[in-house]
Amino acid sequence: MSRFTEELRDPWGLLLGATAGGAAWAVDVHPAGAAFVGVAVWLVKAFASAWQSTGGESRTEEPEAPRVARGSAEEAWLRRAERAAATFADLTASMRGQLLLDRIAEMRPQVDDTVATLRRLAGQASVTGAALARFDPGFLEQERLRLIHARERARGDVAGELDRSLASLAAQREVLDRLTAARDRVLARLESGAISLEGLVARAVEVGAMSATSSAADDGTRALDELTSELELTRQSLHEVEEATRRDLP
Repeated sequence: MSRFTEELRDPWGLLLGATAGGAAWAVDVHPAGAAFVGVAVWLVKAFASAWQSTGGESRTEEPEAPRVARGSAEEAWLRRAERAAATFADLTASMRGQLLLDRIAEMRPQVDDTVATLRRLAGQASVTGAALARFDPGFLEQERLRLIHARERARGDVAGELDRSLASLAAQREVLDRLTAARDRVLARLESGAISLEGLVARAVEVGAMSATSSAADDGTRALDELTSELELTRQSLHEVEEATRRDLP
């Protein structure tokens, strides 16, 4: 069933068309004309909704992030980051309207952006992990040793073919090493990002406690400034790692 057909069945569209038709009839529009107005409104509403949910949105939506492998290390770090972000959201919900603490609540978009970046990085880690699973390092090493021994005894054309085989194995090993390094780098950043968000929650609780005491207000302001700077540094560094990973894994 097309999206347009689904929108035609939307009861709100039917209600809107009937209301428009009824309003036209109420101001002495001929019944046929009133019916035409109602149908036109109904069709326009269905067309607009269908376009918005398909063509209109598809132009602005970003590509869907890769799925995170279940049970993977990257999933574990992502879940910790998401829990920290959820705790931060609950914490800041009670801080709105309070001087100083309002600044903590305003950090929510940065926290959400940080988690979104971690989610994309976790997806990249899973994609890299799936690619690594296609390699057998032990087999590659066995093949390399076998070809080296064969090359020592070979002559002429055979030696040339063995050299090409060794070069191919070396290229595979380089790919394996690059993928391994990229995954290790992303996992390390996922870990530090999740732990940074957990630290953010702890610091937010501390600042909240400081703000309750006038004598500690200045300390709370300084701590809040540090907290804001740390979060922005974490967010920016995650974006840099994401961009570097995209360059390494075209």
